[in-house]
Amino acid sequence: MEVYTSDSSDTDSREQKTLDYSRMNLRDISLENDLYSENKQRLKSQKDIEILLLNHNRLKYLPATIKTFVNLRTLDLSQNCLTELPEAIAHLPFLVTLVCKNNQLTNQSLPKSFTTSKNQQSSLKELNLSGNLLTHFPEQVIELKQLKYLYIGGNQITSISKDIWKMQSLQVLSIGGNLLTEVPESVGLLSQLQALVLCDNLIENLPTSIARLKMLKSLLLHKNRLKHLPRDIVALKNLAELSLRDNPLVVRFVQDMALNPPTLMELAARIVKNTGVEIKPGDVPQTTLEYLKSANCCVNPNCKGVFFDNRVEHIKFVDFCGKYRVPLLQYLCSSKCIEQEEEPRRQSSSNASGYMLRKVLLG
Repeated sequence: MEVYTSDSSDTDSREQKTLDYSRMNLRDISLENDLYSENKQRLKSQKDIEILLLNHNRLKYLPATIKTFVNLRTLDLSQNCLTELPEAIAHLPFLVTLVCKNNQLTNQSLPKSFTTSKNQQSSLKELNLSGNLLTHFPEQVIELKQLKYLYIGGNQITSISKDIWKMQSLQVLSIGGNLLTEVPESVGLLSQLQALVLCDNLIENLPTSIARLKMLKSLLLHKNRLKHLPRDIVALKNLAELSLRDNPLVVRFVQDMALNPPTLMELAARIVKNTGVEIKPGDVPQTTLEYLKSANCCVNPNCKGVFFDNRVEHIKFVDFCGKYRVPLLQYLCSSKCIEQEEEPRRQSSSNASGYMLRKVLLG
């Protein structure tokens, strides 16, 4: 979901404020040499430039003179051979859009900070570092309090920073095509998030906090290792796009889970809870009391039973916003608790709503 969104200037003089070196096959550049030439509209100085396009060249570095373009709002460095972003980037106080996708940047080659001091607040709203060589989440971006769009897909990132919750302005988080195995609970605290792209990773489970993303409209999860979704995901009323193809929950639904016999401890504890036998402190060891307190109720409304360590995992199709049905994992105390009408409902759902199911799960 690489959507280029820019807050660059839309005034009538936009062309006059643009310095365009894109697609010129350049290996190095001094930037200021052509400022006074006729083909650059005789711009007065670096201070006149708001948009600088250096994309689709062969640049390996960016000259330090970039910091003299103090009114720069958009800087496009995509499709180059950059191995380092200079600290001078932090000296661009009005920079709103920074696009550095498809280069050779590592975590070590990024600026230590996008601001010149801790008290200064960056004006960056869009940062694109997709298609580089990052191996972990760039902690520098956490300080970007105004950032709305963060694209870091197509790298080798293994985890998302737990401090990502601090980025309260974030609307789009695109981190597909990496090596993620899990998503931290703190992602659920991004109250303004509208698009979450996690496709093409190694994720096996999603945190239940995903259900807190009330503004979420697009959730891309295809090409992962998901076997089920959090039950509370049905609370996402604004979700319009859900992609789940190439996950185990689509390829092979869990139907008959192997059930190991419950221990004698569990059997006895179930009887105590189901019959309501009163157990007082001193009647049994403290560890047994704690064990009894850990009972979980069976989700089958027709069953009043409980379970402890031993449970039956079962996939149930649940209506989602009235649009389609998604498979969610539920826990039962016994295989007998699977609702009798579940199988007919599943068959009728596949016949009546087959198109929507394919659209959501496989597309």
